[in-house]
Amino acid sequence: MAATWADPVVTQYLGGPLTREDTWARLLRYSGHWTLLGHGFWLIEETATGRYAGDAGFGSLKRELHPRFEYPEHGWVLSQWAHGRGFATEAGRAMIAWARSHFGPVPLECLIAPDNAASLRVADKLGYREYARANYKGHPSVLLRRPPD
Repeated sequence: MAATWADPVVTQYLGGPLTREDTWARLLRYSGHWTLLGHGFWLIEETATGRYAGDAGFGSLKRELHPRFEYPEHGWVLSQWAHGRGFATEAGRAMIAWARSHFGPVPLECLIAPDNAASLRVADKLGYREYARANYKGHPSVLLRRPPD
């Protein structure tokens, strides 16, 4: 069975399963990023099958947290079946290369729950390093930054 946005393993670090309303708002936010800002999120698929593996990209999410993000925010979420197969790392590297040509030599940032060991490993492989801890929407969060190349 394919993972969906309602899959609790997929959404546990996104605030839980998404409602129809939440999913629609996410879709609008994704297309709005590209239309208004020239960046956003991409779909990740398994090349051999075309199967949806997740999505990842860069957002300007205007999160209410301290310290505030100053640079493009890199994020990723994968379907449960795709966990541990290298999709996030491979896509992350490609996206960082894209970011360099799009944003120029600026740091990149991401926010990860401290108990999300898999995403913290991906962030480490991509060159992100913790620079602060914050409380975001009532949940502890690790703020990470990747310096420009």
